[in-house]
Amino acid sequence: MTAPWGWVWKSMIKKNNDPQAALMAVLTSAQRLDVLHSVVPDMAHPDADFHEIAEIAAGMFEAPVALVTLVDAHDQWFKAAAGTGETQAPSADSFCLHTIAGPNDGALVVEDAAADPRFASQPRVAGAPFLRFYAGVPLIIDEQPVGTICVFDVKPRREIARQLLVQLQRLSLIASALFKLKHEARLRALKEAALSREEQRHAMALDAANVGSWLWDVRSGHVSCNPAMLRMFGMQPAAVVQARDIFAAIHPEDRILTLSKLRSAMVQDEEYDGTFRVASTGRWLLGRGRVHERDARGKPVLFLGINIDVTEEQETTQRTRLLLRELNHRVKNTLAMLQSLARQTLRKTSDPHEFMTAFAGRLQSISEAHGLLSDHEWGEIHLSALLAKQLAPHVRDYGRQIEIHKDEILLGPDQAVGLGLVLHELATNAAKYGSLSVPNGKVVLTARSVDEDGHRVLHMTWTEVGGPPVSEPERRGFGSILIERSLDKVMGSSVKVEYMPAGVTAIVRLPL
Repeated sequence: MTAPWGWVWKSMIKKNNDPQAALMAVLTSAQRLDVLHSVVPDMAHPDADFHEIAEIAAGMFEAPVALVTLVDAHDQWFKAAAGTGETQAPSADSFCLHTIAGPNDGALVVEDAAADPRFASQPRVAGAPFLRFYAGVPLIIDEQPVGTICVFDVKPRREIARQLLVQLQRLSLIASALFKLKHEARLRALKEAALSREEQRHAMALDAANVGSWLWDVRSGHVSCNPAMLRMFGMQPAAVVQARDIFAAIHPEDRILTLSKLRSAMVQDEEYDGTFRVASTGRWLLGRGRVHERDARGKPVLFLGINIDVTEEQETTQRTRLLLRELNHRVKNTLAMLQSLARQTLRKTSDPHEFMTAFAGRLQSISEAHGLLSDHEWGEIHLSALLAKQLAPHVRDYGRQIEIHKDEILLGPDQAVGLGLVLHELATNAAKYGSLSVPNGKVVLTARSVDEDGHRVLHMTWTEVGGPPVSEPERRGFGSILIERSLDKVMGSSVKVEYMPAGVTAIVRLPL
């Protein structure tokens, strides 16, 4: 049994004190190349069986390019690719060489290749297509790193979620198992005696990777499958599993199309490829397979396939679509609001500098609210976060000059943008003329969530204290109008401003 690859890599570094020499030792390792050449003798030819794995990887990372690669001594071959038509690249200067040189269970993430001395001078980083981001995990076969599953982007990225790397490692297990499955199919004709041992090892790998495998005896209707397959379909272990029971477990809305694809693959001698839901759980499965054996008249006898749970990928895609629709709606609303703000601000001043100052502040207020909402995928944000964003730029000492008494309150997108503008105008006025214009002045904010006829309503009071004496202005400016109208999109809301001698007071009522 060979030593763990991570230990071998560290030993090479310690012995040679030369990372490049250690990389070359990994690349030309006789053990590694023996495994690669014996398991995948046709590595130079792309394989459609791995295309869905590359597509899933690209979808998870929302990356333009994803690859399933094999790293030979001189060339890196792309068994499957999403987003590129290329089929090979030099091994010695590839990102993937660094990936296979690491530990078997590790992942290599390059956030910005242009800033990484290992990759900055590579032709595809310094020149077209100007690659920047890379994430890859090793493809392990017989304890040897023979290739990778990886994704690329032309834009740098930061703070990649750990769960994405875990999912990429799971895809690596699936791809490794699929390589082994194809290898074992080739060996079956040459070495029948080894079939049982190879199938057992393959089944263990598939079960560990949560890949359901199945063999359908078309004539008897019996299906031989692993435990992972039964779990995916919500079925209990049974001595005999019938194909009709498997088909009946598919969601009714997906069943006809799935069976049609399966029949077409059998008749046309093509690859079966289908995505469907399980009726009992609603989870999405990706199915792949083809006729494994035919009788003397050409009729299908055995059909071999696999199933992979792709529920998370489907949900991610759906969430992305919903988020884009919500973002498109919000952008249209924001553009209309900005046009109105610009017109109204311009009507109140003919001085370009004064206009830009007033308009830029209001634009920044909207931007801050949008930033918070974007961070929360346009869901709900905490009132405390909005208060800090809108008020902090207008005070010298936030902790001393802003006194807050509040409940834990969440705001939706319309509430957050409208209330953000109200807070901005109140804070701007306070900084120019009110309590925030003097060192000892402050603002006291009280925010409570009140139940009114079964509906939650925010009651918020803004009170300025310690500032210069206040008198009601002779005419209402656009800021005053904006305070009163910023919440127009929220039915039942209101803002009332009172100019008390001791300081401005504003009372906000906002349905949540």
